[in-house]
Amino acid sequence: MRIRVVLADDQPLIRAGIAMLLSAEPDIEVVAEADDGLQAVQLTRRLRPDVVLMDVRMPGLDGVAATGELLADPCLAGDPDRPVRIIILTTYHVDEAVHAAVRAGASGFVLKDAAPQELVAAVRAVAAGEAWLDPAVTRRLLDDLATRPDPGLPAPVELRQLTPRELEVLVLMAYGMSNREIAEHLVLGDATVKTHVSRVLMKLRLRDRTHAVVMAYQSRLVEPGTVPPARGTVPAR
Repeated sequence: MRIRVVLADDQPLIRAGIAMLLSAEPDIEVVAEADDGLQAVQLTRRLRPDVVLMDVRMPGLDGVAATGELLADPCLAGDPDRPVRIIILTTYHVDEAVHAAVRAGASGFVLKDAAPQELVAAVRAVAAGEAWLDPAVTRRLLDDLATRPDPGLPAPVELRQLTPRELEVLVLMAYGMSNREIAEHLVLGDATVKTHVSRVLMKLRLRDRTHAVVMAYQSRLVEPGTVPPARGTVPAR
């Protein structure tokens, strides 16, 4: 199946370039383009894409407000078979609007000056249920999120609901590992890791991996600036 994308950006030249880049990929289809947040919301509700690429600053309804509106719609974000996922496009390495978009439920963000194939990889990863946090800003973003608790996230005490293995998986997710990397690290099957990830999200009532990463940092399961444990070892907690 092709990944269906709605692209929202108020700059026609940038929008055209991104659309051309994505449309050249055999597994990605840009089904619509929007030049503001309101149009992005309308097109997403009508077309039900897999991924929305959302510019953070647009006239009228901006990318943050549009993201919040879409992900508050249970018919879109709550569809277990085909939930819409949002990637924020931004020019800024550190920006309050990016923080707000992640808190609103965006599955990741990409800088507009990123390499073209990084954007393609982000679309594929987010469509598959992974998080995508641009490494150029992730450290500073997580530093900020770790020190400013999000009231919409579960309290740290709820981590007790997780089994030891689920807690290990959450920690490795916080280090940015994909399901395949977690499977290799813990010497588990891919399907087993996918089940653990689903249970972590369900038990903690989290929308996606990005919010799981935020919670792990805010709960101090992972400290900003630390590195993942060596392969085959149990993550420290």
